[in-house]
Amino acid sequence: MPTTGKISYSDEGSSSECILCLHGIGGDEKSFEPQIKELSKIFRVISWNMPGYNGSVTLEDYSFKNLCLSLDEFLSDLNIKNVTLIGQSIGGMLAQEFYFRNSSKVKALVLIATTSAFGGKDETFRKKFLEKRLKPILEGKRIKELAKSFVPSILSSSASQNVVEHAIKSMEKVPEETYKKVLECLVTFNRYDEFPLIKIPCCLIAGSEDNNSPSKTMLKMSKKLSASEFYNIENTGHLVNLEAPEKTNNIIIDFLKRIK
Repeated sequence: MPTTGKISYSDEGSSSECILCLHGIGGDEKSFEPQIKELSKIFRVISWNMPGYNGSVTLEDYSFKNLCLSLDEFLSDLNIKNVTLIGQSIGGMLAQEFYFRNSSKVKALVLIATTSAFGGKDETFRKKFLEKRLKPILEGKRIKELAKSFVPSILSSSASQNVVEHAIKSMEKVPEETYKKVLECLVTFNRYDEFPLIKIPCCLIAGSEDNNSPSKTMLKMSKKLSASEFYNIENTGHLVNLEAPEKTNNIIIDFLKRIK
């Protein structure tokens, strides 16, 4: 696996049109394996390992600001000046944040199973969420144990065993300390008010059985944008791109071809 010195990543395809995939909290560069395989036939597809994941150097201060600085440095190291960002879950949040901080470098956004702000306006919700998600780790539960119980809970009822095992394998590799840092970062995200200011083409993809980023929430997000497309994929959960790879790939390819 190549590395820039700080970030490990996969890199497939030879097109001048570049796509960068940003994974979720329990993921890694393999979280977009079906997309890498198909989209790289047309585009150059890079899938990074977020700081602290699978060989990437972690951040001392884990924040969206510092994640954006890390992402900007990563793109500079690869001499990429303009990119389409595909982000799932917190990866979709990072994609939004990076756009607002570096809009000239982003051609388009593909937001998968994500939101424009974490939770509601109630601080109590954030606190309870964090306590619930951190409790097993703080009580000594290893990430490998947590992955086996957590992953099935965010997938649809019809998710294949292959998808379940694939997602568990990615999450098992996340260091406990990184997992804690990223969760604490997640609950700080809020671009709700600025979201309608996104002026580049944006494709939103939701899973019909996703309770973390409900399709109705993503539909509302899409209606706030001047140049957006929204897709709700039936019988999929939070890892919609793994659960319905062919449909997801077709949506992304059609979208990117239209905005070329």
